[in-house]
Amino acid sequence: MTVRTILHVDMDAFYASVALRTRPELRGTPVIVGGSTRGVVLSATYEARARGVRSGMSSTQARRLAPQATFVPPDFDSYAAVSRAIVAVFQTVTSVVESASVDEAFLDLTGSVKMFGTPASIGEHLRAVVADEQQITCSVGIGPSKFVAKIASRAAKPDGLVEVPADGVVAFLHPLPVEAMWGVGAATAEKLHRLGLYTVADLAHTPRGTLQRAFGPQAGAMLHHLAWGRDARRVNPREPERSVGSQETFSVDTDDPDLVRRELLRMADRTAARMRKARLLGRTVVVSLRFADFSELTRSATLTAATDVTEEIYAQAVSIYERLGLQRARIRRVGVRVEHLVEAGQAYRQPRLTDPERGWREAEEAVDAAVGKFGPAAVQRAALTRRSPPSISA
Repeated sequence: MTVRTILHVDMDAFYASVALRTRPELRGTPVIVGGSTRGVVLSATYEARARGVRSGMSSTQARRLAPQATFVPPDFDSYAAVSRAIVAVFQTVTSVVESASVDEAFLDLTGSVKMFGTPASIGEHLRAVVADEQQITCSVGIGPSKFVAKIASRAAKPDGLVEVPADGVVAFLHPLPVEAMWGVGAATAEKLHRLGLYTVADLAHTPRGTLQRAFGPQAGAMLHHLAWGRDARRVNPREPERSVGSQETFSVDTDDPDLVRRELLRMADRTAARMRKARLLGRTVVVSLRFADFSELTRSATLTAATDVTEEIYAQAVSIYERLGLQRARIRRVGVRVEHLVEAGQAYRQPRLTDPERGWREAEEAVDAAVGKFGPAAVQRAALTRRSPPSISA
């Protein structure tokens, strides 16, 4: 049986690292990506993490922990562009690349070592190229399975490489706390502790039947197998993007329908621009709302033809919103997403007799060109020049 060689790459404080490329004067200081007054922390530099700041924490709590930190707004277009560039680097050493998220990926190097050298040398090569081309660092874990490679990359952080050979898996895993296990969150860890299980070794030496009775047949068996480093999951190249969207959190909860409609237009405009940049068309428009009590509502509608035109996406989004009849419910966040995507060259749009020779699509392509050359403020919709600045956007 061939022993696989799996490499897991995890970017170090990815969103914050990308932000520092344009703010080099902030290097070595606590930096937080997210809203400064509302919303949550998306990423933080290690200087901010040393003060207790963590991803997913409220911005208010993060500011209390790190009052001197600099908050920077997220730039998801930049993150996506850097992520694509990094994946392109990975694909120079193997065609089997699975993007687990925008800032991490699995690579199957089993067929690459004969051509490119040892797994460790390949990992160091990738780290060097990413650092040189993107000015950000990453951590690399190498092992005989996805699970071991993932745990190894965590041990390598920040900016390091850890390789676990097939005959060293048990020695590597067993001293670790159960919290290091893939899929073990706070609730599962607490339950394991109640059973007297604190290390991976404790877990490995617990009869599988006991774990299955405590966690269910599938989860119990998975915990037992992973504790011994057994993971048969393959690296699967990522499927094409299924949706493109944007969302924004208001600085103050609002029940003003005009303000909500204006932000729906802003989100439709941003989403459509991203679709045109990616040469994608979509048919299903999804509107998501988060209310002041943090409850959420999502509704969708399907167009007759795929589109990347702001006006068409916005018209459908407003129609969805108005059909809800919310009667001035206080809204915290709005989002617009387009699904059922196809490549622009694969979709046929039936022309109508009433269509002008030049329409919104051509106008927006001209706007895209101007923005690409002169920056986002070069051309703006008049309706979007009035706004109360929101805290966080995506």
